[in-house]
Amino acid sequence: MQKIAYKLEHGQKTGNDSLLKRILKQWDLQLMVVPALLFILVFSYIPMYGVLMAFQDYNLFKGFTGSPWVGFKHFEMFFHAPEFWTVMRNTIVISLLKLLIGFPAPIALALMLNEVKSRVFKRTVQTISYLPHFLSWVIVSGFIMSMLSTENGSVNMLLQKLSLIYEPVNFLSLPEYFWTILVATGVWKEIGFSSIVYLAAIAGVDPHMHEAAAMDGASRLRQMFSITLPSILPVIIVFMILAVGNLLSAGFEDILLLGSNPVLRDVGDVIDTYVYRIGIQNNRYSYATAAGLFKSLIGVFLLVGANYAARKSGNSLW
Repeated sequence: MQKIAYKLEHGQKTGNDSLLKRILKQWDLQLMVVPALLFILVFSYIPMYGVLMAFQDYNLFKGFTGSPWVGFKHFEMFFHAPEFWTVMRNTIVISLLKLLIGFPAPIALALMLNEVKSRVFKRTVQTISYLPHFLSWVIVSGFIMSMLSTENGSVNMLLQKLSLIYEPVNFLSLPEYFWTILVATGVWKEIGFSSIVYLAAIAGVDPHMHEAAAMDGASRLRQMFSITLPSILPVIIVFMILAVGNLLSAGFEDILLLGSNPVLRDVGDVIDTYVYRIGIQNNRYSYATAAGLFKSLIGVFLLVGANYAARKSGNSLW
């Protein structure tokens, strides 16, 4: 009885406690969760009824109740579309390139900044690398187009000065350069802001571990790979799981703006731009919803698979 009284006094669970009783005991704390639950319910769950359009020939004037049900008709149309395999190839290749190059880049930047001793230099580099994140893709795309322009573009001028090319090259009209430009632009825009989380994780590493390693004669590089990286590994794995879950989200604004040239459509048309071009612009809402729902389901399977694989290391999301 004394143990039960102690648990009740300190808010701990007893064998006779029901879920309702525990909630009532913590009503003031539970009340703080209500606004967040309402926000998720209103803006995330209620709009999900819109996926019904994927199974209907949706008519804007008849609504969900009056539009006829057609089963998986729009999914079959999407799978048999002439552009399907081109769109899937571009989506997977661009997503993998962004994952393989864009994911480790902020980690490398955070590790390098952690080794910088000059606080002024470190803060200067951090500020410069953060800035592109706050620019819209419209501004960034204009900046990239200006740099790659054949008329006074800095890239063409530099390559000509170095005698690497003899005439200006219109990089944004050549499909072989598009993936490189897209991935490099994405890394430049997000590398600084994405490194903030890893810098925060590195700041939490016990400095005594580095001091003990230094006394044992470990170099800074050895400390980085043997202490710093393993210490922030749980954070890296969590973000890797989320990145794999979004693998089919190859991008939208950047591809739409930088790949506006129809010549680049064979290498730049991904699921999101295809849905916008074929579904939204042509008022084929049911078809666009089916394609979008297909991408979301693949993302869920990838997320669950990545989490299952990460669970073996003890750092899964759930």
